[in-house]
Amino acid sequence: MARIATNKFLHKAKKSKNDEFYTILSDIERELRHYKKHFKNKVVFCNCDDPRVSNFFHYFSYNFEKLRTKKLITTCYKNQNMDLFSQHDTERAIYLEYEGDKKGNNVPDPEEIGIKQLKGDGDFRSKESIELLRQSDIVVTNPPFSLFREYVSQLMEYDKKFLIIGTWNVITYKEIFPLIKENKLWIGINSNRNFSGFIVPKHYPLDGSEARIDENGNRIVSSNNTCWFTNLDNAKRHEELILYKKFNPEEYPTYDNYDAIEVSKTNDIPIDYEGVMGVPITFMNKYNPEQFEVLGATQRGCHDEVPDTRKYDDYWEVKQNGQKTGSSGGKTNENANLAGNDGKKNYFINKEGMIIQSAYQRIFIRHKRL
Repeated sequence: MARIATNKFLHKAKKSKNDEFYTILSDIERELRHYKKHFKNKVVFCNCDDPRVSNFFHYFSYNFEKLRTKKLITTCYKNQNMDLFSQHDTERAIYLEYEGDKKGNNVPDPEEIGIKQLKGDGDFRSKESIELLRQSDIVVTNPPFSLFREYVSQLMEYDKKFLIIGTWNVITYKEIFPLIKENKLWIGINSNRNFSGFIVPKHYPLDGSEARIDENGNRIVSSNNTCWFTNLDNAKRHEELILYKKFNPEEYPTYDNYDAIEVSKTNDIPIDYEGVMGVPITFMNKYNPEQFEVLGATQRGCHDEVPDTRKYDDYWEVKQNGQKTGSSGGKTNENANLAGNDGKKNYFINKEGMIIQSAYQRIFIRHKRL
């Protein structure tokens, strides 16, 4: 099995609310080095971590003076034991505060870390955690995948800066996509194969060819469906996407129910087309808000942004040979497979058998400067 098998495993874990994925330190270092200026004189809050073993706590505490951070706060969900994968069944949760090196050795010694008990369970939605959130400037963590919508909603409610990890699929969530469209949230620097993977408990199966056990005995599950989400500015966000192709109607067909052209690859966006273009969601990894305007998206609750695309429940999903896909019972829905067993693309067709368009999701964009 290849990496795709690991992605299915992560989706299954998400549905069962089994969110024990812990971020590898090298992945944290690789991303956060692009945001050093943002942490100066700021209170950083990691509210989904066991602070005594969290790599987020490790990064910020050991780089506290270098980043010139004001304070570091991390909360722990019902975990008194120094065990990365506790069962969260102890009576009290804790939170840690660190305000920098006092001994002059540039190391966060145990006596320099304030350990305090919480009355509740330490959940990010609890009153105590929210009060700590109010005191904070920037939130950096790997939140539970199954609660990603609720987690981001809280960050928006309290107007916080953040740098968090999520799956690529959340881009088209009806709660997340409007934030991307309004430039309140965007993709970070590293995504997909730039992630080394996640540390998982011992009972997790090592599915996929890229699942492994590292030199410390940790079980690592890799995924090509993970990225950073943030509202912190970075240089990548302002990089110009270099385009070279020019529009011709034969190469860029139009949709049957929406006035836009189909662009199957981000690099094939025509440089001279003034109208609306449907591009893959991976375009968001190259999105420059000064160069393009995001108008809407298809599927998964985003039809309100582009009402004319509300068609997916009215068509059958089939392979190129006309055979209906089995995963969705022949009817389209947000969980339907988008590639057949033969590796060929699937298409939506109407009852008369006319091919409508590829079943892959699309983001609708337009050039700003044209």
